[in-house]
Amino acid sequence: MKPAYPLRRTCKEVSALLIAQEDRSLPLVERMALRLHMAMCQACPRFERQLLTMRNAMGQWRNYSDNEN
Repeated sequence: MKPAYPLRRTCKEVSALLIAQEDRSLPLVERMALRLHMAMCQACPRFERQLLTMRNAMGQWRNYSDNEN
């Protein structure tokens, strides 16, 4: 039996997709479901911004050197 709404995802599923897309490209259906959910949800875009902030901070930390002072 197929789900009634094939592109519908919960916030929990979307958060997993947001994390997964950092490591791999998502299939078209998953990208569409993600985009649809992000357009309707207030919390998930905030979570995505937090992920980006953490990724940027980790990138800066990796490149940090004590010799810069």
